[in-house]
Amino acid sequence: MVREEVPVVAVALLNAYANPVHERRVRELLEEAGLCAVSLSHELSEGLRLLPRAETAVANAYLGPLMDRFVSRVAGALGGAELELMTSAGFLKTAAVYRPIDSLLSGPAGGVVGALAAAMASGRRRVLAFDMGGTSTDVARIDGAPGFRHEQVIGPVRVLAPAVRIETVAAGGGSICQWRNGGLEVGPESARADPGPACYGRGGPLTITDVNLLLGCMDPDKGGIPLDRGKAATAFEALKETMRGAGRVPPEDEVLLEGLREIAVERMADAIRKISVREGYDPAEYVLVAFGGAGPQHACAVAEKLGIREILVPGDAGLLSAWGLHRAAREALATRLVLRELDECGTSFGAAFEALETEAREALGVEGVVSRWFVELRLVGQDAGIDLEYAERPGLRRVCLKFEERYERLYGYAVPDSRAVELVALRVLATEPVGGLEEEEFGEAGGCAGERTVLQDEFRTCVIDAGWSRSEGSRGSLLLERGEGEAGAAVGVAHDVGAELFRARFESVVEEMGALLQRTALSTNIKERLDFSCALLDQEGRLVVNAPHIPVHLGALGLCVREVSKGREWKVGDMIVVNHPGFGGSHLPDVTVISPVIEKGGLIGFVANRAHHAEIGGMSPGSMPAGATCLEEEGVVIPPMYLFEGGRDRFEEIEIHFVAATYPSRCVEDNMADLAAQAASNRHGVAAVEQLVREFGAEEVRGRMEALYERAATIIRERIGRVGVAACGGEDALDDGTVLKVEVRSDGRELQIDFTGSGAVHGGNLNAVPAIVRSAVLYVLRAWVDESIPLNEGLLEGVEIIVPRGVLNPEFSEDASKCPAVVGGNVETSQRVVDVLLLALGLQANGQGTMNNILFGTEEFGYYETIGGGSGAAAGCNGMSGTHVHMSNTAITDPEILERRYPVRVRRFGLRKGSGGKGGWNGGEGLVREFEFLETMTVSVLTQRRTMAPQGAEGGGEGAPGRQVLIRKDGTEEELPGIASFEVMAGDRIVMETPGGGGWGAESR
Repeated sequence: MVREEVPVVAVALLNAYANPVHERRVRELLEEAGLCAVSLSHELSEGLRLLPRAETAVANAYLGPLMDRFVSRVAGALGGAELELMTSAGFLKTAAVYRPIDSLLSGPAGGVVGALAAAMASGRRRVLAFDMGGTSTDVARIDGAPGFRHEQVIGPVRVLAPAVRIETVAAGGGSICQWRNGGLEVGPESARADPGPACYGRGGPLTITDVNLLLGCMDPDKGGIPLDRGKAATAFEALKETMRGAGRVPPEDEVLLEGLREIAVERMADAIRKISVREGYDPAEYVLVAFGGAGPQHACAVAEKLGIREILVPGDAGLLSAWGLHRAAREALATRLVLRELDECGTSFGAAFEALETEAREALGVEGVVSRWFVELRLVGQDAGIDLEYAERPGLRRVCLKFEERYERLYGYAVPDSRAVELVALRVLATEPVGGLEEEEFGEAGGCAGERTVLQDEFRTCVIDAGWSRSEGSRGSLLLERGEGEAGAAVGVAHDVGAELFRARFESVVEEMGALLQRTALSTNIKERLDFSCALLDQEGRLVVNAPHIPVHLGALGLCVREVSKGREWKVGDMIVVNHPGFGGSHLPDVTVISPVIEKGGLIGFVANRAHHAEIGGMSPGSMPAGATCLEEEGVVIPPMYLFEGGRDRFEEIEIHFVAATYPSRCVEDNMADLAAQAASNRHGVAAVEQLVREFGAEEVRGRMEALYERAATIIRERIGRVGVAACGGEDALDDGTVLKVEVRSDGRELQIDFTGSGAVHGGNLNAVPAIVRSAVLYVLRAWVDESIPLNEGLLEGVEIIVPRGVLNPEFSEDASKCPAVVGGNVETSQRVVDVLLLALGLQANGQGTMNNILFGTEEFGYYETIGGGSGAAAGCNGMSGTHVHMSNTAITDPEILERRYPVRVRRFGLRKGSGGKGGWNGGEGLVREFEFLETMTVSVLTQRRTMAPQGAEGGGEGAPGRQVLIRKDGTEEELPGIASFEVMAGDRIVMETPGGGGWGAESR
């Protein structure tokens, strides 16, 4: 309970807006409760703003003294009283134990606590909190109590601290509405508070706030601050003029304005789908609690998209986060990391909970009760767990049954019999009891509105759409209910608005596929390194939309789908698996799964994903043998085979194929588990596209795919036209001297990219294939056009790619023993193709030009990772340091996960100082990563740029080439070649030093 003798510090709210009306009302609310509100100091506020861009430990060291001075100053002003501050987890901590890291999401957490309290007062426990502000929208799903995350990523930082589970999307009142890249866009850029929306009168752009003002969804005389409708109208006219300049005739004003609003609503509805539908919960079973400055303005529209029939708009909805501070309680969370198989826990399970209950009550510091019990479980070998929550201490049997139920709901299939369940952690929450909240009673609802109406005061603007009724509560809330009849007459959606709406829906399909694949896969390579990609393709097999994953995968997926489709009659329920380079594959570890989307007998398109299997056979563990000279030696070759045929499971045949290969997989069980995850991802994608077809019709969905393709095609044609007649070229060589050469020629209408002059078929494993070359070209062209558009094959319209037979286009036969080796072509040669293209077009100096592949393992396991390096500098910017460059977009495995799963230690991991090329703009620095091996195993390295240094451009210096050194247990050292396989013993070490990027321009004197 928030006790009256303990002041509450309202940190973010009094600083959030330059709005004296809001500040005054916050103070009034807190003073009514007998509390004291104190604004956060300016310097601490600035520090918190910068926190997501800093390492957590550094941020705490910087912010800690500021926090201490702030708390000391406030406590002194209030006679030395103990202060309690809101945490990201939605509960209070005393100032003595409060850390800056606890405050990162404290503002949104206050809103979630307030939303739950308002809903509970109205007799509702299942809540979707919808908090829309000026820059973003925060949403959360609540079942009687807020859910927790114990780890979250904020900017580049992984934060290990409990926080309320909140999903944030860049859609707010300040989201900028513009015509860009041949289409309408709303956000993600925001006008923020300064200059703010156009109607603020400070020269800001057209935003959603302006759109609402022009549509009559707010009264400028009740806005709390002056709002200038004329300025908003002027900004809207500017948007229409931009459309006319692009050759588009703007639709009627109301249609265009409603369309812009609809785009923002679609983004917000998708955020709610992420926390409900994607986790197996129906949003229709929840009440939508709308608050924040703009939440009640859009609540009806969002609810319509999700099938939600009840909306609760609290009184003073714009200030609900402040009220959430008042309703927050002091709580303490006790955690014990277990990391044991569940079957081994036995009687220790209950004993561990008893100890945690005591620990939590003692940490609370005041009299309280244990209110919630948490169990985190996962399959052995997985990284992501499933959190189970209980209102009373659970028994082991109850936990097992609930885990099985949640697992099947989340993943779509039962817990595999062959996989043990691991108990990751136990947590117990102790809570200081909160006083009862006065029940809110609602009057009789009026009839459904026949047209849009607006209810507004200084702290709440509520838009009630046609078809919704309202009743008023005794605490000032509004309860909106969806009527059974049809809504009022809808305004038509303009074609250009529809294009952006479908882009958002298509992107949502592939993002959901990627999220499901990552969540359900078992291998480190997919779950932690994120070495996978998902895509939506049209009925011709052309890439239309992708999740932003691995560039070397995405350009090849279209070619793969088209090759597999040749002569094939696709049926409902078909699913093909393939990795053969002759069918658009890249290298054998990259396994592609393809599914058609067929509705009423007609082919709509395809969904596909490609994921890197860390072990797929071959001469050495990790399936990247350094000495391979043919495809067969690299692992299991999968020509197009059915994973499902007409819906019938063919996994048994695939498993036999993995075992029967000349060089079979060492981890068939993991291969099958990851294929099951890939299949689940595709099934979800097929279902999502089928839903779009049911909602909008097959021709509309096909037409929208075609429109996205044409939008990219238009952009590349315009770029080629600006170049006119021109020619340029670039040349480089692999470390063994194999030449890579390109000429780019333009006649002002078409672009020709000619790799004639590149080397002959490689005798080792550095052969690329046309699919890889196509991926590299697509990636570079997107950088060349310099526009924010979905990566799709429309960018290759009017582009001729010439790849003669040789290292970039070897010939394949059905006999894998007679096919060239390709594993290094995907990871190494692809990087160098990008380098020569970027140099030819004058875009950037060479990056590290390698993926620095390292593999190790035994007959029982295989591990693989790529290591980042320096990116090349460009005109006006330095290269980035320690990053995956160009065709690799993976993460690197955390040392903690690596060391726990495999018999290795990471002795060193940091930047390689001085490795970036010097220039007017410096190349990025490489990395140093040192491994110690704890048992005998085979190690392979597959690298380039060990003899041929990354080139600078325009007079910039070279980056340092990479090197790798083997240090035996007795201290002897051996410098290794770029490509090698060798045995190590316990105590041996390898030091990987990756290349830096080239510099740009001569150094200043």
